[in-house]
Amino acid sequence: MNSLLDDGLKDARVLVTGAAGGIGAAVAESFVAAGAAVVVSDVTPVSEDLGARASVTADLRDTAESGRLVTAAADTLGGLDVVAHLAGVLRRRDIAQVTEADWDVQHDVNLKASFFLLREAAGLMARQGTGGRLIAAASQGWWSGGYGGSAVYAASKGGLVSLCRGLARTYGPCGITVNTVAPGAIDTTMLTDDLTADALDTILSATPLRRLGTAQEVASAVLFLASARASFITAATLNVSGGWLAY
Repeated sequence: MNSLLDDGLKDARVLVTGAAGGIGAAVAESFVAAGAAVVVSDVTPVSEDLGARASVTADLRDTAESGRLVTAAADTLGGLDVVAHLAGVLRRRDIAQVTEADWDVQHDVNLKASFFLLREAAGLMARQGTGGRLIAAASQGWWSGGYGGSAVYAASKGGLVSLCRGLARTYGPCGITVNTVAPGAIDTTMLTDDLTADALDTILSATPLRRLGTAQEVASAVLFLASARASFITAATLNVSGGWLAY
């Protein structure tokens, strides 16, 4: 049994999606620094500088890719203990300008792909019989609704939170925890691309810490949920918003 001072991440077998940049890259680097064995994935190639054991390019909108990715990660690492699912897409549009394609791509990537990937990983972990950790990236928008043209994105993330709570109930008896992190305004291109100065000022004025967060700060929350210190936490959403969202 792990002691309270042992985070259990050394030699943990970890898959990180969305690792080509932003929060996903920071999470992958943090797991490597903690001594974990990491496989990274994204729809585009991932930098070798992250220190991962292997990189798998996969477009998770194709649900068959979920099985291929999980199998490839488990084969490389000799099993799978943690999945940190950070892949996501945001198309910022005024409500009147949202197209069916805008809706579909955000829900396909942020919600549908998450279901099939996490179900695939949970099934593998259940067969291993040693439990596991599933962590997915939501958004403060899951609770507050979308700001600055992100209503559809927020809707997909609300669905993701509800999905992960259901998965937590389903796979809890197998010793698998399922949690989400809800970043607020994090200094990544996903936030800053196409965001007006006025919208950013509004966000910062509503954030008690009066600054953007960093990808590394979100990574710390993800690693906590993956660690032995979070062993009795499941179906939870960890608020990493600098106080912008309060619940």
